Amino acid sequence: MSPSLYLGATGFGLIAVCYGFARFAFGLFLPQIDADLSLSSTLSGLISGGAFLGYCVAIVLSAYLTERIGARTVAIGAALVAAVGMVGIAVAPSPLLLATAVMLAGSSTGLASPPMAAAVAAIVRPERQSAINTIINAGTSAGVALSGPIALLLGGQWRLAFAGFAAAAFIMAIAAAFSVPGKTKATSKTAAGLPPLTSDIARLIMAAFLMGASSTALWSFGGQLVSHQLGWNTTGAGLLWIAIGTAGILGAGAGTLVERFGLSLTHWCFLAALASGIILVGTSVTTPLLALLGGMLFGAAYIMLTGVYLIWGISALPDRPATGLMIGFLTIAIGQTAGAPLFGLLMDRLTADYAVITFACLAFTAGLPRAGNVTLTSTPKAS
Repeated sequence: MSPSLYLGATGFGLIAVCYGFARFAFGLFLPQIDADLSLSSTLSGLISGGAFLGYCVAIVLSAYLTERIGARTVAIGAALVAAVGMVGIAVAPSPLLLATAVMLAGSSTGLASPPMAAAVAAIVRPERQSAINTIINAGTSAGVALSGPIALLLGGQWRLAFAGFAAAAFIMAIAAAFSVPGKTKATSKTAAGLPPLTSDIARLIMAAFLMGASSTALWSFGGQLVSHQLGWNTTGAGLLWIAIGTAGILGAGAGTLVERFGLSLTHWCFLAALASGIILVGTSVTTPLLALLGGMLFGAAYIMLTGVYLIWGISALPDRPATGLMIGFLTIAIGQTAGAPLFGLLMDRLTADYAVITFACLAFTAGLPRAGNVTLTSTPKAS
């Protein structure tokens, strides 16, 4: 197997563990965690928002470190942080300690993405970089899809599940040590500090923030919504997560769709799919079949949209791929940091239907900032 394929496989697995297990599995197990630790919807939202906040801090730090000490060290660190955070979740005796562990585990996702973008730029041929980047990005869906059967198998034993997730993270740390290149440090004086705020980057920031905020309706509250609307227990929530994760694998094709149809059209189409998925899962008119269909729409759309923002960011800063990715993904997480507590508050103060419809409408507003021209065959320099 070539080094680029090894890198793609390792990156896919690392993203699966950090995003699918360390960050998004919390929403799957939230009903059981709530039952054990007595969390209100508002507190659950604050804890979820804390995970996204940890991500925000970590992804800025990760881009900085990747440009200075190289991708390998940062990628290994991401896996180890995920492992320690998930061990903390598994043993948390109180909401406060749970919140701390969830924030630590969630920060691993911010650490993981920039070094993988820099590693791809360093060793993958230019014409294949967008494809490899979006394949690695689709690892999120594999992690989400796997967490569903694990929840079914363990019957909602969330502590045992997170202990197993932590073991997987330790394994990925070993894999990263052997397959991620170390020589990806910035060599140009221009690759330092914050990039200029161009109009293209400003539009990316607005779009990513709004999409990220809307996505928390299901990432943070999907398990609670199907429990409330359909009376589903752990089995039903596990099936929803399998639907979200399995369909999300389609997000690996983001690069191909953007190349064929353009970024703006691809962006709009999948924002519509994201909003539709949120409504089908979370409103009172849903049925079991509609909820699973909505989960599939949401999963495919979310991973496709993160792939769109990945391409958008790297294209805007071709000489600094880690920083270009960081801008889009950081802004998604800032939106999620703001969105999760707001959604929980709306559920507590009003109704689930009101919160769901509001956040579905929010997804459409992310299409208002239009993307500029994106070139997929540019040659990024390693950062």
